[in-house]
Amino acid sequence: MDKLIAREEIPSLFKDGMTMMVGGFMGVGTPQELVNVLLESTIKDLTLIANDTAFIEAGVGPLILNKRINKAIVSHIGTNPETGRQMIAGELAVELVPQGTLAERVRAGGSGLGGVLTPTGVGTVVEEGKEKMIVDGREFLLEKPLRADIALLKAFKADKAGNLVYHRSARNFNPVMALAADRVIVQVDQVVEIGEIDPDEVMTPGILIDKIYVCGGCR
Repeated sequence: MDKLIAREEIPSLFKDGMTMMVGGFMGVGTPQELVNVLLESTIKDLTLIANDTAFIEAGVGPLILNKRINKAIVSHIGTNPETGRQMIAGELAVELVPQGTLAERVRAGGSGLGGVLTPTGVGTVVEEGKEKMIVDGREFLLEKPLRADIALLKAFKADKAGNLVYHRSARNFNPVMALAADRVIVQVDQVVEIGEIDPDEVMTPGILIDKIYVCGGCR
């Protein structure tokens, strides 16, 4: 199956109201050109699952600024004042999740687990509305798994089967999100023939990748 996709084909993979995971940490490892394609489309009312909302002008921040997101499930919003403004104004729903818990909820969603037990947040506002369990005399919160309709990833290199290699810390949330979405699109700097990537270098296997967008020179 040919996984390569042209830029003009990308909007057809989206629809209003989808839940979307986007890799990255403050914009590093975020597929910026895929974000730009969304901005050029009319897609709206998205639920965003990401580590953060980056900056107004970078990462997923422009999606917030242009009000394409109606709910964000993230670990922090402090670098994007527009997210805070919209949240306070009631224009954007924000669910703040401790970073490690967020990663584990995504992992649970990708692994078919019913959730994870964590002590993080016990005795704080994080525990509000959540089930608590006692294990060996210690309190834990049950954090439910996260999944998405679509995941947008950024990798350094792919082969035509979709096997991915990331560039250093740009890996961050991308591999775990590849497991937790019904459809996965990756933006890569370069694509090579099958067999040109040493199997030991593969960080995300191609079976998880549905579409590859090659954008050499893009952020």
